[in-house]
Amino acid sequence: RLIAGFATVGGWTMASRILGFVRDVAIAAVLGAGAVAEAFFVAFTLPNLFRRFFAEGAFNTAFVPLFAKRIEAARGSGDLTQAKTFAEDALALLVTVLLAVTLLAQLAMPWLVLGLASGLDATRFELATAFGRLVFPYILLISVAALFSGVLNALDRFAAAAAAPVLLNVILITMIGLAGTGWLAETLTLTGLDGVEGLHAGTMLCLGVILAGIAQAWLVWRAATRAGIRLRLRLPRLTPEMKRLAVIAAPAALAGGVMQINLVVGRQVASYYEGAVGWLWYADRVYQLPLGVIGVAIGVVLLPSLSRRVRAGDPAGVHDALNRAAEFALTLTLPATAALIAMPGLIVAVLFERGAFGAADAAATALALAIYAAGLPAFVLQKVLQPAFFSREDTATPLRYALWCMLANVVIAVGGAALFGWLAAAAGATVAGWLNLWLLWRGARAADPGLTVDARLARRLPRILAATLIMTALVVGLTTLTAVDPLGGVLALTAAVIGGLVVYGAAGLALGAFAISDLRGAMRRGSA
Repeated sequence: RLIAGFATVGGWTMASRILGFVRDVAIAAVLGAGAVAEAFFVAFTLPNLFRRFFAEGAFNTAFVPLFAKRIEAARGSGDLTQAKTFAEDALALLVTVLLAVTLLAQLAMPWLVLGLASGLDATRFELATAFGRLVFPYILLISVAALFSGVLNALDRFAAAAAAPVLLNVILITMIGLAGTGWLAETLTLTGLDGVEGLHAGTMLCLGVILAGIAQAWLVWRAATRAGIRLRLRLPRLTPEMKRLAVIAAPAALAGGVMQINLVVGRQVASYYEGAVGWLWYADRVYQLPLGVIGVAIGVVLLPSLSRRVRAGDPAGVHDALNRAAEFALTLTLPATAALIAMPGLIVAVLFERGAFGAADAAATALALAIYAAGLPAFVLQKVLQPAFFSREDTATPLRYALWCMLANVVIAVGGAALFGWLAAAAGATVAGWLNLWLLWRGARAADPGLTVDARLARRLPRILAATLIMTALVVGLTTLTAVDPLGGVLALTAAVIGGLVVYGAAGLALGAFAISDLRGAMRRGSA
């Protein structure tokens, strides 16, 4: 059932990421890494930064285990009244806080932009401030959607919540396409910024963000209602349950804030190098594909599962779930990491090098992608280990680790900029990711000495590595045949991806890295 849940979330996330590529290819072709593109990326980062601070990063980390506990208690009687009341109080608290944050952000937007990217020139700064005011209300919509997603995940209903991000990409692709037709060109104008190339397309993207937030919130609200959890918006109450929620969420919020400071540090360093904000953005979008499909799927499914097993006093079940999640993560992450490091130039050229996005942009983005990819296994395995703390309502320990990682990131990104320029921002994120993984593993072992790498994972990991090396040799060989024309690049990338998948799968089965029976068994349990 656990692997089936990973497959459901991962499948929808894969669809979202593929559409995200289409979206970013369209943005790159129309806006490149120019002023409007960088301004939109900075502006869109702001609500997403606060969203991870308040919603997925903190609020749901505390909300899901507490809500899952009430769902578990109601399984015998079928009475969901307490669970619904808790969720309604949580919704009221979340909406109240975020309304205040959204209003304050409108007033403080110039300072927020400075805090994120103080190196922007005057035109980019004005654009980012105007775009930021347009898109910031997205935080309220997407955070409400995150709460309903948490409700659905606690009920083991993953499809709607996993499908919601698809709407964002579909709507943004539609808006960038409509921008090319001049739709609403006379209506959507930003005073004082007339004449900036690509301004209308950027404004249409901002409008698309808000429309997407509405669509995402509606989708998961409807799914939760169909699942029997119809929530009413009530006045906020500081009940003992909400105080408990706040106590657990506060360290997670601080930890989420610390992790977002790492993002801010990277943006700050990049903002002093023309085009670097865009290069880091596009590189991040590529490596977020495996991170999103694998890491997010594991984090979403594993937390409620571990919470129930901890509640039931099943340490063996907890250990098995963590080992199987790590096995699943490494089986998919190691070949993805190898491919991204082996052929970053080909990937970026095929995906983005067209229109306003030139060869120099592609070369710079490829360097950042290779550095980010080196940290991919660490970022994915963090998603395996963090629920081991959150399921026990321990959010303070990950906060302490996040503070050390923030310090490491700042030292490398800022101190390394003198030697490596804007690439130091990517290097800082990767080193901090591996440091955080080591701290999480050490802390998890200290809290639960019975947690170890079990015999099955220890047996399969070297075989996964061997299959990955065989696949990498093939990929490197195929990329040497890359033609200089666009069609040749597409053919080479297609051959490398398909050939790599086939060879990795065959080598993995032959070496015993994984077995078809594992997948069949997981699917049978998931459909039971």
